[in-house]
Amino acid sequence: MIDPSRLGADALAHLPTGVARPTYDRTSVESGIVHLGIGAFHRAHQAIYTDAVLAAGDRRWGILGASLRSPETRDALTPQDGLYTMAVRDAAGESLQVVGSITRLLVAPEDPAALLAAMAAPATRIVSLTVTEKGYCHRPATGELDEDHPDVRHDLAHPDRPRSAPGFIVEALRMRRAAGLPAFTALCCDNLPHNGATLQRVLSRFAALRDPDLGRYVDGELRCPSTMVDRIVPATTDADRASIAAALGCIDVWPVVTEPFSQWVIEDRFSQGRPEWDRAGATFVSDVAPYELAKLRLLNGSHSTLAYLGYLAGHETVADTMAAPGFAALVRGLMLREAAPTLPAVPGLDPESYAASLIERFRNPALRHRTWQIAMDGSQKLPQRLLGTVRDRLAAGQPIARLALGVAGWMRYVTGIDEQQRPIDVRDPLADDLRRRTAGLTSAEALVAALLAVEPVFGPDLPQSLLFRSAVEAALSSLLHHGAAATVAQTSA
Repeated sequence: MIDPSRLGADALAHLPTGVARPTYDRTSVESGIVHLGIGAFHRAHQAIYTDAVLAAGDRRWGILGASLRSPETRDALTPQDGLYTMAVRDAAGESLQVVGSITRLLVAPEDPAALLAAMAAPATRIVSLTVTEKGYCHRPATGELDEDHPDVRHDLAHPDRPRSAPGFIVEALRMRRAAGLPAFTALCCDNLPHNGATLQRVLSRFAALRDPDLGRYVDGELRCPSTMVDRIVPATTDADRASIAAALGCIDVWPVVTEPFSQWVIEDRFSQGRPEWDRAGATFVSDVAPYELAKLRLLNGSHSTLAYLGYLAGHETVADTMAAPGFAALVRGLMLREAAPTLPAVPGLDPESYAASLIERFRNPALRHRTWQIAMDGSQKLPQRLLGTVRDRLAAGQPIARLALGVAGWMRYVTGIDEQQRPIDVRDPLADDLRRRTAGLTSAEALVAALLAVEPVFGPDLPQSLLFRSAVEAALSSLLHHGAAATVAQTSA
């Protein structure tokens, strides 16, 4: 019989013996990290590494988590004293860990001043981010600040009431400078190419638009290490909550579910010290770029390709997609024959072994990672996941059949109508624009012409490439006339 009580500090002593839990005194933990975007990925990744640091005795690095949009996570975790469960699942079974590294939660729109005060506090030495690609208010094709973004315009006009991550960070840095405090380190943990340099560029430009002197300060004093993060974290379902509650003997309304694999590569460049995340397996390096590029092009590029084509073929999850004919061969070929040849040597990485491990992870039957979830925000993801590889292949005069099929899958998906003529719930910052551009178009040629004109995605160069245009048109024509399943089977043959 499940006790209807809620997970919280008082429940820890009553959990089953097989459930890992914090053994350190959480009341002694100082909030040295403010994290923007306290979603499932952060709670299954960076918060786990930080929990290990706290357990090892360094109590300076608790996490104050902030949501920039919804109060959902705060409302779920505050009654649980910030505690939540991580369920690690694979074909062999499940292990549970209750995580204690989150000390407090805020919701930015409710009280922006409280979040700014936390970021400007002397104890805060790191501000980290998982706000997804769209949260940086940048142009994905160029990596530059989108100065016309509504949140950017708002935050420049109302700097004390920001809405965006750049707005909060720059105002907090201004406050610290005025108080005589050093700049914190801004640590991007999202899948952006050269994410540290991209964040630095966005923040420096935003600060310069506010005040040229502030722009010079941010450009000169702020450190933004690059990182590469890797762990598959599906959205938590009601079934997940029910099964975890049964295992705990109490209710956790906001657990996370993930796979055994976890990787974090971090450029070792911090201004105010850092946690010893390497205690939990993180790798500190002088140059993240080769690791980041390999992950973006092999894992993320394959993941997005699977998401669009798998969804169109009627598969709900990545594991379902991988079990269907042709898909495993497609992504293996995409990784090894098209993406891997564009990569520099990566220390300790063998492309054949890495591709095999990714295919095994994609096949994990215990993770219900929905193709629809991965397909979100494609306009922000395509430039770094597929189009960078496309550019390198074209420059080398090499074929792009599988990459073009991934791009065509996105184009077919964003028309908003699936192969059974049912509506697709397209979640994307450019969804309205994409819908207007594609409305009433039925031919591959017309759709490709309309979508290649979206410069924030394709830039000015790719629309001029006849090889790219023809390859995408051929793939999209097959999707429109034969469907995703048959097209994948043919491409994989």
